[in-house]
Amino acid sequence: MITTSMILANEGETADAPNPLLPLWFDITWSLVAFAVVLFVFWKFVIPNYRKVLDERRDTIEGGIERAEAAQAEAAASLKAYREQLAGAREEAAGIREEARNQGTQIIADLKAQATAESDRIIANGHTQLDAQRQQVVSELRGDLGKMSVDLAEKLVGASLQDDVKQAGTVDRFLAELDDAASAK
Repeated sequence: MITTSMILANEGETADAPNPLLPLWFDITWSLVAFAVVLFVFWKFVIPNYRKVLDERRDTIEGGIERAEAAQAEAAASLKAYREQLAGAREEAAGIREEARNQGTQIIADLKAQATAESDRIIANGHTQLDAQRQQVVSELRGDLGKMSVDLAEKLVGASLQDDVKQAGTVDRFLAELDDAASAK
């Protein structure tokens, strides 16, 4: 019981004493004044600067994103233009190759035509030369044959056939007979 009476005695003493958990009224007042001053300074100076810095950062980030999007769009447009140029270059190369093939075919055809014309000309010249040589050989053979015929006739007849007019007539008559005999065969 002694302990109980002591506890009760202590409780009576504490009723007049201030509560250590609750501050005094002037501490609360001065704390509220200091808090109001700090709040005012923060509200007037710190928070606007903080918002300004945050807005600048947001603008910088959004601007960076917009610049990145613009750069990406520009890169996509450049890539598209490059691909279009590449496709155009491929089409142009295909056209050039096709034109080169056509020109090659045309050149080959022209060269063949020239070669054919040249060979025809050479053949025609050969025929012309051959005809001229044949005519020359025929005329030489006629002359030689006429002379041999006259010599043979002189030996057979025993008379002289030195007269040129007689000799030419005899030779012509003999050759005409030979031509008639050759055409009859």
